[in-house]
Amino acid sequence: MQMQNQENLNKKKRKVKKSHLLLIGSLLVFVGVLVLSYNHLLLLKNQVFSDMLISMSDVDSTDDGKKTEQLEVPTVDNVSDGTVYKEESIDYNKYLGVIEIPKIGLKRGFYNTNSRYNNIEYNVTLVKGSTMPDVANGNLILMAHSGDAYISYFAYLYRLNIGDSAYITYRGNKYKYNIVNIYNVDKNGKVSIYRNYDKTTLTLITCTKNDDTKQTVYILELVS
Repeated sequence: MQMQNQENLNKKKRKVKKSHLLLIGSLLVFVGVLVLSYNHLLLLKNQVFSDMLISMSDVDSTDDGKKTEQLEVPTVDNVSDGTVYKEESIDYNKYLGVIEIPKIGLKRGFYNTNSRYNNIEYNVTLVKGSTMPDVANGNLILMAHSGDAYISYFAYLYRLNIGDSAYITYRGNKYKYNIVNIYNVDKNGKVSIYRNYDKTTLTLITCTKNDDTKQTVYILELVS
């Protein structure tokens, strides 16, 4: 009888030990999944939502008489999260201005630089130091992500060519610009803007399609 009791006791101990091992194993798997998920999300955030706040610096003259603005821009990647963008009903009156490019079906508002919504994570971003279209010979600079995510508002800029038009609506007036130059720059933390300072300009900046080492700059001049 004593031996049988001891055997039963040993069986219970083995079952308890096995249960503990299963529980510990499950906890380790759960912790591992959390760590991997966190690292993946952190990497995705760093790639997708890079801080794109930029500042104006020195202005240099080029050999052809045009001037160059140097912008300090952290490098960013094309955004891809598999989201299919669906057009929604938007109250454009809440924005400072609206950009439209009919050729690629783009219509999107942008906020003033002092708004918390003037952020590359949410909207087309108005660059600090920009001037609005009613300022003669000024330069309105807008940036947005490329890619296929919801926030990739400049995803189809690569389809544009010299001579194509874009429109800015500001304070009830609609301004028409035509593209006069398109060029790529390295992702090295700076963007050079080559423009004619005798022209009122719109500059658009986004990541270069199919090239993670470049950003593309579109220079447009006001025509009406």
